[in-house]
Amino acid sequence: MSKRYTAEFKRDAVALVLSSEKRVTEVARDLGVSPEGLRGWVKQRRSTAGRDPPGL
Repeated sequence: MSKRYTAEFKRDAVALVLSSEKRVTEVARDLGVSPEGLRGWVKQRRSTAGRDPPGL
């Protein structure tokens, strides 16, 4: 069963990955989320750069 995270949580998690020198796996472990899920959020954010996508 997958967890649902708020848009704010996802936005903050992605910002943390993009602003830190930590690897996605380290940030995911710190936040208690799956690395695959966090990578997906980062990928989605990068593909929609310049726009404020829903859910991020």
